[in-house]
Amino acid sequence: MTTAPPPTYQHLLLAIEDRLAYLTMNRPARRNALSLEHMEELIDAFRTVGRRGDVGAVILCGAGPAFCAGHDLSEMTGRSPEFYRHLFDTCTVLMETIQAIPQPVIAQVHGMATAAGCQLVATCDLAVAAEEARFATPGVKIGLFCATPMVALSRAVPAKKALEMLLTGDPISAAAACEFGLISRVVPAAELADATRALAVQIVASSAAVVGLGKQAFYRQLGMSQHQAYAYAKEVMSFNATFADAQEGISAFLEKRHPHWSDR
Repeated sequence: MTTAPPPTYQHLLLAIEDRLAYLTMNRPARRNALSLEHMEELIDAFRTVGRRGDVGAVILCGAGPAFCAGHDLSEMTGRSPEFYRHLFDTCTVLMETIQAIPQPVIAQVHGMATAAGCQLVATCDLAVAAEEARFATPGVKIGLFCATPMVALSRAVPAKKALEMLLTGDPISAAAACEFGLISRVVPAAELADATRALAVQIVASSAAVVGLGKQAFYRQLGMSQHQAYAYAKEVMSFNATFADAQEGISAFLEKRHPHWSDR
């Protein structure tokens, strides 16, 4: 794992502070629309962060008036089938990378999160939204059904709510998004940054090795039957019990003291 200075990007800002990585989508004039180049930079940034030993959690946010307006439609007129396939392949790699890195990724959502922007929120491990935030998968309104956002959305919210969003394209409020499980918390806009940071700080207070193992195990067991999931989870927990941090944590609990993590 590296602790080198973070790279710089054209469409992103990446800063690391107190074991937190702040990844800001920085195309405010385009409402952080996901151009092909923007997605490639996001993939590189998440992979870079994933290799770092000095980062325990990632906060993903957007500059300007919106979190993310989805795909950049200006790139999507009159292109070849090969281009569209490459575009959506890249989007898929981005979403899978977010869930593959060991650090939890928290979306800090303000304004609108639409289409692939809503997909980003649904894909992130956790999400905190301002009360004014709105979420939508409006592709059906422009003749392009939000099929790839559907994958993340249908795994985050109940089927009938997901289908209502996909078939009508209508936005839902932050309160409704929280009720249906698309986001974790709703806070006043003035408290958004502090509330997101507080959640991230709470996560990085635990062993990074244990958090990374737990995140990986969570996503792996989702597609299993209950019997398979228990068989897998049993092996994960048995392996986890051999960690130095597991033994330290158990000892600290029994001795009524704070644990000292070694992240191994």
